[in-house]
This record gives sequence, structure tokens and C-alpha cells, in this order.
Amino acid sequence: MSELSVLIEQDNRPTQTSKRQTGDRGERLAAEFLETSGYRIVMANFEAPIGRNSRGVQMMGEIDIVALDGETLCFVEVKTRRDLEFAGPLTNVDLRKQRTVTRTAKAYRRVFAIRNMPHRYDVVTVVGNGDDARVELHKGFWSESKFRKRKWADDRF
Repeated sequence: MSELSVLIEQDNRPTQTSKRQTGDRGERLAAEFLETSGYRIVMANFEAPIGRNSRGVQMMGEIDIVALDGETLCFVEVKTRRDLEFAGPLTNVDLRKQRTVTRTAKAYRRVFAIRNMPHRYDVVTVVGNGDDARVELHKGFWSESKFRKRKWADDRF
């Protein structure tokens, strides 16, 4: 066997397909967990244009799960990891991701004419494979107030 074929056989990195399968499995587990926690799932994988980047390219945003918790509309980001070898799933819900989900949620509320309904941003983490996966809900992980534009009068030097 050549060295190249040995290296190919030893390459255990996850493929793009297996990453997608892991994410899809995590979203299914998260939806089941939310339903057993009393949420009503409204929509999954909502996508909308959210503006343009610095190069003028149209940007799309996605919300993994939109659900109702009582009368509160919840925009849920799902993060799935097979293990905690590198970092926990919450590390990937950084400011950029929060801003993208917030802008997408504004588009959702605009598209469906939802103006005065209370809403919040939750995160569901899924760690592990199969039946032993650990699912956790983080209610109100962030608020959109940190992304609101401030008025000049609000700035204090």
C-alpha cells in the first residue's frame, strides 16, 4: 500500500456530509426537547435576506427553530457537537451569530406582521451521539438591545 492510501485511510476528519447530518440530528433532538418542555414549534430553518456585506453581496440569515413558549415567540439557535474535545457549543454563538439571528428575526417579524408580541432569543445545545446526547436549553441567551442603534443624544463622552 502506498503512503498516500495509508494517509487517506487514516483521515478520520468529519466530512461535510457528516457535519450536516450531525447538525440535522441536533435540530431534530432540539425540536423534540422543546416540545416536551411545552414549546409549540412554529417553523424550522427560516431563511431571509438580511442586507448586504461590505462587498455588496446579499447576505442570508437563518433561524433554526421558531417556537412559542406560552405567548412568547422564541427564536432558537441550535448548536450541536459530537463531543467537547475542542470547545463547547455555546462558544459559537458569538456576537456575529447573535447579530445575524437578530436581523433574521426582525425580517421574520416583518414578513409575518408581528409587531407587539413579546419575543426572546434562546439557544439549545446538543452534545453527544445517539440516545446519550445531552440537550440543554438556555432561555434568553441574548437580547437585541445590544444591537440597537444609539442616537447621538444617548452617547456620553
